[in-house]
Amino acid sequence: MKQPTSRDPRLGFGQCVQHHRYIMDATPSAADRVYEYVRQGILSRRYADNDLLAEGDIARETELSRTPVREALLRLESQGMVRLLPKRGALVLPVTAQEWRDLVATRLLVETHCTRSAILAGRGPAVAGALAGPLSELRAAAAGQDVAGYTAADRNFHATIVAADGNQILIKLYASLRDRQLRMGAANLLSADGQADTDRMARTIADHEAIAAAIGAGDLELSQQLTHEHLATADRILRGVVA
Repeated sequence: MKQPTSRDPRLGFGQCVQHHRYIMDATPSAADRVYEYVRQGILSRRYADNDLLAEGDIARETELSRTPVREALLRLESQGMVRLLPKRGALVLPVTAQEWRDLVATRLLVETHCTRSAILAGRGPAVAGALAGPLSELRAAAAGQDVAGYTAADRNFHATIVAADGNQILIKLYASLRDRQLRMGAANLLSADGQADTDRMARTIADHEAIAAAIGAGDLELSQQLTHEHLATADRILRGVVA
């Protein structure tokens, strides 16, 4: 019997949403473990921009040899997160202003397209229902001043909207933006003293609630306007235009 594809009309919205989830290997290699350790350090800003990471320090922290550390740093360099410096270690690379602009522009194109597609197909109420989970995660993370949890929930919210369209090419494109989004989110939610900006969290929760409500009501114009304003505000904050 032929198995239905992800574009098969017999599949429900909930099944399509599952495609943006990430499945981790149950038994990661030593290099994978180091990669994830350093990657999370960069995303959470435990390692700040322009920090120099020494192989020996990472090896001690992870209780592994330098070989998997070197492999992990090479992988991170290929993704543009660090630059290897011979005999010195790895430099954490800042995300450039151009990268921020490109990320915001790409997100705006993809998210407004997928919102439009879902609403015109009559799936607005189903999408709004699926967004209840990420909204709950956002509120819980804000209550605990958990910046990493908040940025992950934020991305989950927007990825759920993208997944609603069922376009596998767009889903994969959006997934490729994941780490840049998480770094953007962390930078967006930290105050000057490096602590969680609770006021900013509260404002963005209100943004997400309004977007979900507009999608649920099938209001295409309002949902796209709110998405545009939400991303434009993040862009201004990252460029230091607003506090």
